[in-house]
Amino acid sequence: MSTQVKSRQRVSDHGEVFTSEREVNAMLDLVKQETERVDSRFLEPACGDGNFVAEILRRKLEAAKKRATPPRKKKPLPAEFERQSVIAVASIYGVDLLLDNVQACRERLYEIWNDSYSAICGKEVNEDCRAAVRFILSRNIVCGNALSMKEVDENGADTEAPIVFSEWSFIMGDKMQRKDFRFDKLLAGDYEATAKERKKRTRPEEELGQMSLLLEPQPSDEGELLASYIADYRRIQDHGE
Repeated sequence: MSTQVKSRQRVSDHGEVFTSEREVNAMLDLVKQETERVDSRFLEPACGDGNFVAEILRRKLEAAKKRATPPRKKKPLPAEFERQSVIAVASIYGVDLLLDNVQACRERLYEIWNDSYSAICGKEVNEDCRAAVRFILSRNIVCGNALSMKEVDENGADTEAPIVFSEWSFIMGDKMQRKDFRFDKLLAGDYEATAKERKKRTRPEEELGQMSLLLEPQPSDEGELLASYIADYRRIQDHGE
């Protein structure tokens, strides 16, 4: 979006101010190498309608095109781009207090992905794959409070339900595995294990967490695995919520 403020009331109620495109790109350029890795995981804990994650996805899709293009060829292979693009989407996570932002962010990311998918795959596009990407976005972009790590109600107030994220990975051929983890347990293990390392951080790219962008949240041995599913990546949505 072009404006940084939707309304004064939203600023007053929620402190909602969106990051400008220039600032988004400047911050992401600090970790440019990671933004150009198809499978590098990003979490934006106050994603709004998606300024950060949208640009991350655009960069990842460019990387997906390169990975799907054979040596000495000019165009990506449609089937391989489809797989790589699904990995790109599945590696991006976001949380926001406001449901309208969450819905707008999901749709924005889907449109960015679908534009690339349609342009490259043409007549080979698959409606099941489109449904799978929508489902992944419904799991990855959630309405919640990243500070309390709880889901929120329609008024943005915490509920008792913890935020749950899904980890997605290809395991063999076209089979994709989904693992569900509680966000609080996932981060508790990761942060405890890396506390000493974080104290030593001095480089700009390692300070991005202080600017509301968290790079590479990693599932840890301390995370509480809630469920695990395996299915064809185009049918991962068959497992429902």
